[in-house]
Amino acid sequence: MKSFWRVILLLAITDGTSAQKTVRYADSIINRYKIPELSYAVIGPTATLEIEALGRHSVNLPDTATLNDRFHIGSNTKAMTAFMIAKYVEKGKLKWTTRFFDLFPEWEAKSNKAYANITLQDLLTHRAGIQPFQGEGDTVIPSFKGTNAEKRLQFGRFVLTLQPVQPDENNPFIYSNAGYTLAALMLEKVTGQSWEQLFKKVFNKDLKLDVNFSWPENQKKKDTWGHDYQDGKLVPVPSTTEIHLDYTEPAGDVNIKLKDYIKFIQLNLQGLMGQDNYLKAKTYQFIHKGFKNYSLGWFNIYENGKELSVHSGTGAFTYFSLVHIDRIHDKAYIIFTNAFNDNTTQGVRLLMRRLKENYGS
Repeated sequence: MKSFWRVILLLAITDGTSAQKTVRYADSIINRYKIPELSYAVIGPTATLEIEALGRHSVNLPDTATLNDRFHIGSNTKAMTAFMIAKYVEKGKLKWTTRFFDLFPEWEAKSNKAYANITLQDLLTHRAGIQPFQGEGDTVIPSFKGTNAEKRLQFGRFVLTLQPVQPDENNPFIYSNAGYTLAALMLEKVTGQSWEQLFKKVFNKDLKLDVNFSWPENQKKKDTWGHDYQDGKLVPVPSTTEIHLDYTEPAGDVNIKLKDYIKFIQLNLQGLMGQDNYLKAKTYQFIHKGFKNYSLGWFNIYENGKELSVHSGTGAFTYFSLVHIDRIHDKAYIIFTNAFNDNTTQGVRLLMRRLKENYGS
């Protein structure tokens, strides 16, 4: 019995030492790559194996990082939107194969004929040929007025008049923020509620998470500032800044605490292991593995004996987040930062590699 407890103690000491080494490495990444704040976690289906918050809310402030800080997660919102839509597919409100124009027949005549048969799953897997609308080289968007839901309707009509983008051997899917807007319109149509209302119901009410839209609030209280990169310097961005993501909000305009995001990813881990929870296990399999290359809100990667669900988000080019779900070892790795540039992405990728090495992925 004594030897048993010696082993347990040794494992605890070893794990603590490993975590301390990771913290030191993460701190070196912050200093080397000039990242203001960085939070990370390594998790299993029910446990958090390692979690840490390092750095400062802003390069211009002394406020130190905490695990209660919020981060804009950019395109990692897509997985949450797909998850939410999946719930309503399970309820029978939609089918993955529902055709867009079955719900909006009055739009079809004025839309490009190439979109005639696009479906909900085509939109969520970026296989509808919808223009990307990722911020650079986009078609000029007309000025739309009204609520966010009303603007999305106007934007959706506009997007469907444009020429489609054709996939090829090198690009089997066309990554599109606008495609997620169209998918959200389908959900809004069959529920009679806005994407925002449905998002709050699923994540805040049903799952008891604390999800907000747009920037983390940093004017009325201490929280993270995103950082723009101008003339080789990081410039803090106040939360009062207009970011104009109202048209593509379902694709990438959510902020959340790391601890709450962990709970969302753990639901996915459990589902991938065959457990029903908020969604059915078979739904998680479809979300993560239903389509090659990019499934529903997740890049679906098989390489060198590894099986991963991966996504990143840029937070309107002022935050950067990266998530890897190791579907073989039932672990996930999450990194949040409040800056976005080449230095940030390089530092985050190095830390991700170290975390996976430490935990056997």
